[in-house]
Amino acid sequence: MGRTLRIFAAALAVALSFHLVAAAAARERNVVLVTLDGMPWQEVFRGADPARAADRAFVSELRELKKDFLDPPDRARALMPFLHEVVAKQGVLLGDRDHGGCMAVTNDQWFSYPGYNELLTGKPDPAIRSNEHGPNRNVTVLEWLNRQPGLKGRVQAFASWEAFRDILNPGRSGVAVNAGWDAAPGTQFARLQAEVPRLWPVERFDAFTHVLALEALKGQSRPRVLYIAYGDTDEFAHEGRYDQMLWAARRSDAFLAELWKTLQAHPAYAGRTTLIVTTDHGRGVGGKDAWRHHGRGAFAQSNETWLAAIGPDVAQGKRPGGECASSSQVAATVASALALDWRAFDPAAARPLDIFR
Repeated sequence: MGRTLRIFAAALAVALSFHLVAAAAARERNVVLVTLDGMPWQEVFRGADPARAADRAFVSELRELKKDFLDPPDRARALMPFLHEVVAKQGVLLGDRDHGGCMAVTNDQWFSYPGYNELLTGKPDPAIRSNEHGPNRNVTVLEWLNRQPGLKGRVQAFASWEAFRDILNPGRSGVAVNAGWDAAPGTQFARLQAEVPRLWPVERFDAFTHVLALEALKGQSRPRVLYIAYGDTDEFAHEGRYDQMLWAARRSDAFLAELWKTLQAHPAYAGRTTLIVTTDHGRGVGGKDAWRHHGRGAFAQSNETWLAAIGPDVAQGKRPGGECASSSQVAATVASALALDWRAFDPAAARPLDIFR
């Protein structure tokens, strides 16, 4: 009888062990953070600007632009249908200043490196005053997550802009970073990326970045934390190509839709993954050319940002009350999506956004 009880107890222990492993797997969470460089909240929530979209100084294909972005009754949905038809209905979409929303950077520069540092570390660094700042001395939430049990080696980043090699500092952080025109050996488009004309020497087209990120999701490495930094919207805006900026925004929205579809089709990600989308800064307002640029002082309101989120723990339609949300809250929000506390590492970082159930 004693032997029988021992066998039963051993079998029960094995069964319990399997149950605990299964339960842990069921609770395992993932997060995908996406940034659309310099994508203004005005276009996100209002759609294409009618006057700008009809100005031949900024647009070369007036007829196509009118058909795609001005004729539809809802210009915002015409520009970014996934954000409005899926994310806004099933998750949250923050920063619509026309309807009481508010989000902004807290750094005093209002351009990219300071913006990315802020949203990835949870606070501004007044020492960062240039996009050529060099390797980031600050620990980002990605670096910290890469040190956590179950996440080490499963944090990856794909960025169109080469400066992310400095911003994410892979030599110290250990985060796998593919940025700019970095080679993509073993991928189907490695030769294509190497041979296409380089419109911007320091930044590849977002289509390449997107395919790399998709291949990572579908591959064996299966990152649990994935950061994707698109850049076409900002580059075309700086060139004064409003038509191309709008088409880049629509492509970015399609990229987001494909990412979400891919995540929902994969058993390791479906029902376990939070998608967070935001930007590093806004665009200037006031003069005819102000939208092309950003930066504190000369380009008013280019500190204004926005954020979208969807996932199993995101409270549908929740709008954090109180003061204006800030980009500095993104880092802690990313950690919270994984049930981790970023401020336990850095108490000076901003608190997470109140968007979860």
